[in-house]
Amino acid sequence: MRNLIFTAMLLSTASILLQTDSALAAGDIEAGKIKTYTCKGCHGIPGYNNVYPTYKVPKIGGQNYEYLVTALKEYKSGERKHPTMDLQARSLSDQDIEDVSAYLSSLGGE
Repeated sequence: MRNLIFTAMLLSTASILLQTDSALAAGDIEAGKIKTYTCKGCHGIPGYNNVYPTYKVPKIGGQNYEYLVTALKEYKSGERKHPTMDLQARSLSDQDIEDVSAYLSSLGGE
């Protein structure tokens, strides 16, 4: 019984790792560089504060790939709420989201 549980856990972990590797390979960094043109208008300004709703705009260069994909998909679906990001994300296809996320995560904190 313990071997069966261990085997199931091992297969589950391997499945997650394989999905993560394929997700990382899905985004095109060069295409993402072009597609992030509008992102830079807010996220590319050091110390920028959004007017409405008022908050400090986060730097997204160097952010984790999976986090960026998840965040953009949640904005697109309406699961996350922000007027500007909702509109931006709705205009992106799943491939666009992967490309943008691949590029931004490649920047190393810029």
